[in-house]
Amino acid sequence: MAEHTGRGGSGIRVLLVDDHQVVRRGLRTFLEVQEDIEVVGEASDGEEGIAHAEELRPDVILMDIKMPGTDGIEALRRLRELANPARVLIVTSFTEQRTVVPALRAGAAGYVYKDIDPEALAGAIRSVHAGHVLLQPEVALALLSQEDQGAPAGRPGSLTDREREVLGLIADGRSNREIARALVLSEKTVKTHVSNILMKLDLSDRTQAALWAVRHGIAE
Repeated sequence: MAEHTGRGGSGIRVLLVDDHQVVRRGLRTFLEVQEDIEVVGEASDGEEGIAHAEELRPDVILMDIKMPGTDGIEALRRLRELANPARVLIVTSFTEQRTVVPALRAGAAGYVYKDIDPEALAGAIRSVHAGHVLLQPEVALALLSQEDQGAPAGRPGSLTDREREVLGLIADGRSNREIARALVLSEKTVKTHVSNILMKLDLSDRTQAALWAVRHGIAE
């Protein structure tokens, strides 16, 4: 059964999905003292996490990868199929490419490790909630070093100058609002540019767009 423990405020609503109760308890203990973050529920596996995400509609989900039954990657895929708007931040102890890459390609907005500093975790939650793509350096390196199996055939030349500017800012981790301010555009126009970029390059999300930009020299 979903658990709601809201303070009735307008903070970032967070759902915890991890099969270890002690991990969930530790995360909750820290996050509950953050004035702008509200833990609205907990789940012990991916299946329960999906159900709670649909019922509670959190802003951010902290998701482990390795769980019994439905794991984090499968849960990510199903949340995307359901068009659930929650941003998913993977919090795990697994660092291998075989777990990092599928999680990001399944739609994770970020990937951090369980030994992350508590304040850094709070910052990561705020960052993905604001629309940023959060990749620790070694995670980005894991993606970039992979063989381009089935890589999109899009080319930098297929983008307009403005789309290249937008793509560079996506790779810099900027949200649509921040891109709009930087380029003196409306947020609606930025959203249109982002949609066009993803369509032209045959990419499914901002994470893939950010890595594409790095790979093709559009971002540093």
